[in-house]
Amino acid sequence: MFAEIITIGDEILIGQIVDTNSAFIAKQLNKIGVSIYQITSVQDDKEHILKALKEAEHNADIIIITGGLGPTKDDITKHTICQYFNDHLVENEAVLQHVEMLFAKYINTPISDINRQQALVPSKAEVLMNKYGTAPGMWMSTNGKVFISLPGVPYEMKSLMTNEVIPKLREKYHFPFIRHKTLLTYGLGESAIANRIEAWEDQLPDYIKLAYLPNLGRVRLRLSAKGMERIQIEDEMQRQIELLLPQIEDIFVGYEEDDSLEAIIGLQLQHLGKTLATAESCTGGQIAQSITSVAGSSKYFKGSLVSYATETKETILNVDPELIKKYSVVSEEVACAMASNALKLFNVDYAISTTGNAGPDKGDSDAEVGTVCIAIATKAKVYAETFHFGNHRGKVIAKATNKAFEMLQKEILKK
Repeated sequence: MFAEIITIGDEILIGQIVDTNSAFIAKQLNKIGVSIYQITSVQDDKEHILKALKEAEHNADIIIITGGLGPTKDDITKHTICQYFNDHLVENEAVLQHVEMLFAKYINTPISDINRQQALVPSKAEVLMNKYGTAPGMWMSTNGKVFISLPGVPYEMKSLMTNEVIPKLREKYHFPFIRHKTLLTYGLGESAIANRIEAWEDQLPDYIKLAYLPNLGRVRLRLSAKGMERIQIEDEMQRQIELLLPQIEDIFVGYEEDDSLEAIIGLQLQHLGKTLATAESCTGGQIAQSITSVAGSSKYFKGSLVSYATETKETILNVDPELIKKYSVVSEEVACAMASNALKLFNVDYAISTTGNAGPDKGDSDAEVGTVCIAIATKAKVYAETFHFGNHRGKVIAKATNKAFEMLQKEILKK
């Protein structure tokens, strides 16, 4: 069974916002066995939307539309859906009461007639109540196809998908079972991994597919299986993983599932009862940001010092100026001093430090652009490595961040 996702909004097409809604919807549908045929973004234009709806009906069994459900004149999705289904708008009393309740309870400005128009829905639509906003979701069917219109506000859309759309789809259809398992690897490139596991990959059964997902120093290996026999799929998936693991044991760091490596490291630190801090220069706080994006990270992450300027390394992080003068600010010696001092400053079990030239200029060091020194400190030791990550500033920062997590993960696994 196929689905097509249509996102409506000029703001997506001009790059003003990133379409995260499609990624979330696709993931939720995939979990229940629905394959995505196509994702389309269209303008706030009636003819463009009508064309997209017609093509989607031909392509897919389930069509999910997001965006264009607001109260202003540029939000035309409801009117366009009415034209597509030869329908008209009617006032839904339950939605009207909900809108009035939201204004009375949470919104300071008085409710207007424009706001009340949110209660107008196509007469043929089944309303999906949006408890977090004024625009309801709508479910319509024609010629055996399901059309679902959802608000574009991400948290409203996510609630409706989780609590309304997915349960109704499960009730209506019998879906195949889909199983994904993603293995995280660090330290070896995509082509090198492919060469190493070629024989294993060639013997995979037809219903199990392997995808390589590289990202600046890390490669995810995603196994996907699909079929109607759940037990067969789960058993074979486990068997294939057991055959694969011995071939990648030196680069394998864990299973992603729904978690990032940062989340996996966090769980490991909590399990060990250990804590972490960072002292960052060229990465500018990116490592700390990645750590704190994980809910509950305050249990193990104690803080970060972004000692971007050489002066800050000396005056705040207490790196000896003579050390910097002797070895340069971009050096393993300075990286080690940064990590050791951060370990003491935050009184933690592990500390990460970075110092380097992300570019485009060399800054306070003569080291080539792309040179990064990363150090890991524990209460027993400190060590650093030097890397050369190219000359693209964004890639240098991202690669250094990923490499720091790789080094930390390896250190943790030694326990």
